[in-house]
Amino acid sequence: MRRQLIQPYFIVIGLALALSSCFTEPNYSDTPAIDFKGIARYTIEAGKGVGKGKRDSVVITIGFKDGDGNIGNSIPLPKADSARYATNGGWGSYRIRTFRLVNKKYEEVPLAVNTTLYIPDLTKGKPKGAIEGSLDFNQIFQYGTSFQLFPTKFQIEIRDRSLNVSNTVETDTISVPFFR
Repeated sequence: MRRQLIQPYFIVIGLALALSSCFTEPNYSDTPAIDFKGIARYTIEAGKGVGKGKRDSVVITIGFKDGDGNIGNSIPLPKADSARYATNGGWGSYRIRTFRLVNKKYEEVPLAVNTTLYIPDLTKGKPKGAIEGSLDFNQIFQYGTSFQLFPTKFQIEIRDRSLNVSNTVETDTISVPFFR
């Protein structure tokens, strides 16, 4: 009788050990690593009223891996964190650089909206450890009364709260409107 009661426990313990061995925490570097996943452009048609003009929404998707999981910041950003980012390159937790093709050469276009950008804390309230996932970044390009479509590409990099900077990835080229 006892033997019949003990066997199910051995089976359950054996299954638990087998399943737990399948879930080992990944061993990523503490410096974030990113890779380009995709880029998409969505045209939003004009509506009526101020600020309702036709525009393109560009969504850039990247994948990321980080060994210590300290990507992102509390929003609103504490003043001490803001000062730390400002004195270390003057950009936030991610940077998007925009390049448009002019005369067969890509030239950087400084956009005011890309000055200081922050990723929300991805691990808020969770235990410290390796993380991976995808991030979507959105850029808006307005059509105006005088615009021209330019082939455009982007370079993206992120950094964690320890100011470790990831590799830089470059997107595919798409055409978006710029004012003349």
